[in-house]
Amino acid sequence: MTSGYSIQPLAAHTWDAFAGLVERHNGIFGGCWCIYFHPDCAERGQGYDGNRALKKRLVEAGQAHAALVMVGDEAIAWAEYGTPDELPTIHHRKQYLAEADVIPDYRITCIFVDKRHRGQGYAKVALAGALDLIAAQGGGVVEGYPHETGEKRMSNSFVYNGTRTMYEQAGFGFVRSKGMKNTVMRRTIQPA
Repeated sequence: MTSGYSIQPLAAHTWDAFAGLVERHNGIFGGCWCIYFHPDCAERGQGYDGNRALKKRLVEAGQAHAALVMVGDEAIAWAEYGTPDELPTIHHRKQYLAEADVIPDYRITCIFVDKRHRGQGYAKVALAGALDLIAAQGGGVVEGYPHETGEKRMSNSFVYNGTRTMYEQAGFGFVRSKGMKNTVMRRTIQPA
């Protein structure tokens, strides 16, 4: 069960902890360094080292945000969040934009837990941490795009943003489906 952790924002002073988590997993999902959702640019998709350099530059410029779940000095999970300008690239974007009724203030686009700590509730902790950091930044409408898993167990590489059930437990409401087995979930977060 989860205990003995703290939530820290992804920033220059926590970069090494974040980098350690990513490096322990060979760059996450084939070396992406969680840059897929950021704006397209020449640096994006340039392999492990290029993606690492881009993510570090975005963090240092204050253009990449995440809640890091820390145990001591080690990051064991994260939830990436940001504005739609910071994170414009979402799966099924064409359908999403065609059906959009609201553009959120924030998006949660990726949740990842260290393989040594899976099944202990840290994805929920990371999601709650992101919502707390969003509240501290003034709150607003937050969207997440979790997966419909039903009864079937799915690979972690396919459940990169958690499950619909997890978001429902965090107070999000279902808005609509997006693509196959993806959803749009929404919650308004009050300022802290």
